[in-house]
Amino acid sequence: MSGVAGWKAVDDGWQAVDGFIADRLLPEDSVLAECLERCSAAGLPDIAVSAAQGRFLQMLVALSGARRVLEIGTLGGYSTIHLARGLAPGGQLVTLEAQASFAQVALANFRAAGLADRIELHIGEALTNLPGLTGPFDLTFIDADKPNNCAYVDHALHLSRPGALIVVDNVVREGTVLEPADNDESAIGTRALYAHVFQHARLEATALQTVGGKGWDGMMFLRVKS
Repeated sequence: MSGVAGWKAVDDGWQAVDGFIADRLLPEDSVLAECLERCSAAGLPDIAVSAAQGRFLQMLVALSGARRVLEIGTLGGYSTIHLARGLAPGGQLVTLEAQASFAQVALANFRAAGLADRIELHIGEALTNLPGLTGPFDLTFIDADKPNNCAYVDHALHLSRPGALIVVDNVVREGTVLEPADNDESAIGTRALYAHVFQHARLEATALQTVGGKGWDGMMFLRVKS
């Protein structure tokens, strides 16, 4: 199936395999289920990471021993909860959300998950709030408006320690990064990110394609060099 024709098309097989992965590897989790229910009831867009992707992010944080994590794009807090669960003891997560109504849902989810004391939520435009943050961070997850991805990566780099990991979501976009339409600002911004990262002296990068219940997409992984 060609994904270039439509964003977020989902193959039945991909959906079934995502369900298989969740059934076999991810125990039932009432906290996460209720988080998604609150997001849906509040009318938030269904654009959070999948369950398997959330567990992957949690494991990245845990495997890296991260004590300080930055997230750009909270939405309803589903990915935030996964990231916070992976923190080393005494760790802290700072997350930024532009939409106040989304942030209120996220706060309720953090309290229900018992993680409110480990999560610091900043409400407002990320590019306004990022300059006021104090680093260094060990890991950053970027999942916000795509036209600003280059700027988000630059801020994350400034706030990261050497050896830190920066993860950027939605970098394939059903293949539209190959030839972005003139009116597709998200694909244009994402394609620009590849060029920006490729020439950057302090970043080592790769990206992996993914398919599943969230369609055909991918994540970019950036290691901050000394």
